[in-house]
Amino acid sequence: MSNRAFERLKAFAMTNQMVMEDISRIAVAHGVDLGHVPLPTQAVVDAYYPQFDAAVRKEGAAMAKHYEVFYALEKTIRALVSDTIETAEKSATWWSSARVAPAIQTEVATRIQKEVDAGVTRRSQDELHYTTFGELSVLITSIWDIFGSLFSSKKAVEKDMASLNPLRNPIPYCSPLQEDEELRLQLAVRDWFRLME
Repeated sequence: MSNRAFERLKAFAMTNQMVMEDISRIAVAHGVDLGHVPLPTQAVVDAYYPQFDAAVRKEGAAMAKHYEVFYALEKTIRALVSDTIETAEKSATWWSSARVAPAIQTEVATRIQKEVDAGVTRRSQDELHYTTFGELSVLITSIWDIFGSLFSSKKAVEKDMASLNPLRNPIPYCSPLQEDEELRLQLAVRDWFRLME
């Protein structure tokens, strides 16, 4: 290879590298996956995923949409709880206040300690992220003077969250959600947003 051809090849490679860096920066800045770089876990997926039974993979793909709905719903409810109490209490340290039931505070402290003792990275520094779905319901309804203006009915909130809780259970236990339960989930999520109208 001539010196000139080598320099052109080197310039081409450098230009490509700079373009890749720019694309990566854009992807990070906008929170999108442009698919220009293989995911580091793709090799693991390629090696092991095909070994799972096709029916199980299909079931997992069908359940993924339900997980996404619950993930988004629960994150939305947690943000609503946190923002509402923080605004009402005029403090970011509302968790340790007497407004949060001591039983919930104790349970959350126990869950945090278990995570610390397991030697894994804590999922969050926010105690609210350690509450169960049922405890979120208790937080909302036990501090109704703060949340009452957001919802049409305390009983309806209790009922809807009580409906959602068992529908949520198949997801972490890797069981399929039956067709009737899928419909109940759709209705319960609609009801949740309707309560805030």
